[in-house]
Amino acid sequence: MAPGSSNEKNTDDGQASKENFIHLCNPHLEKMKEDILYHFALGTGTHDFPSLFGDVKFVCVGGSPSRMKAFIAYIAEELGLGTPGCDYPNICAGTDRYAMYKVGPVLSVSHGMGIPSISIMLHELIKLLYHAKCSDITIIRIGTSGGIGLKPGSVVITRQSVDATFKPQLEQVVLGRTVIRSTNLDEQLAKDLMQCSKEIGQFNTVIGNTMCTLDFYEGQGRLDGAICLYDEEEKLQYLKNAYESGVRNIEMESSVFAAMCNLSGLKAAVVCVTLLNRLEGDQISSPHDVLVEYQKRPQKLVGYFIKKSLGKV
Repeated sequence: MAPGSSNEKNTDDGQASKENFIHLCNPHLEKMKEDILYHFALGTGTHDFPSLFGDVKFVCVGGSPSRMKAFIAYIAEELGLGTPGCDYPNICAGTDRYAMYKVGPVLSVSHGMGIPSISIMLHELIKLLYHAKCSDITIIRIGTSGGIGLKPGSVVITRQSVDATFKPQLEQVVLGRTVIRSTNLDEQLAKDLMQCSKEIGQFNTVIGNTMCTLDFYEGQGRLDGAICLYDEEEKLQYLKNAYESGVRNIEMESSVFAAMCNLSGLKAAVVCVTLLNRLEGDQISSPHDVLVEYQKRPQKLVGYFIKKSLGKV
């Protein structure tokens, strides 16, 4: 079957339903005898991808390996597929670049920090899903961020990822030429997640734009980095301009995540908790136990969404 195609099959009641498969924007892959996913320590010549991953329907990605291991343990319990204290092996144990865990139809993968790291991971993850013949995939990035005009602990579901000039695009140089790619995310998925948050009713959640920057300090207008050549007034004006444009939080991965998911035909969302309000400061100073609870909020929301999608709520 050609990349990006849909396949119709009959359901039990005789109705035709379409399966949406992964779209690969790379004709060269069809000519390869073997595809080595180097940073995952996996390959089509050494692993049976359809057997290992063919039943995956939900993919959750996040920065740190420990957070994604915690998420797989959480979702396993929520879906009744695991027991407290159960250990889940790292599928990518042959490398220290990324970590990957699986339980039932859920795959949990770490992506590191920043656009380059998540980009490398996504290239190999999308190929993995394609080789596994997965269909109807929902992929969600869960993580942390700095909020703008929101109280700490608020959860932001991204409408659009915007760059540091508030444009909904990813600018990338390919073969010396600048390529502009869309960073829109699935509108209905965002609405579904928002509805789930209302049903949970445990924390403030908003839909807004997310600004994706190239670094944590100057790119986000912080005053506490090793280098800072602007003053506090300029910083605050920039953040206020961001807020007025619709930006509600800042992180460093959403633009390439949205762009690559768009090109691959993946239904995608970004769900991040805010650890501070950047209009009130730059340093994350909440107590450790408070931050730990905040970081569980995207997991709770996405976990509830998965349960609801599977008819287990």
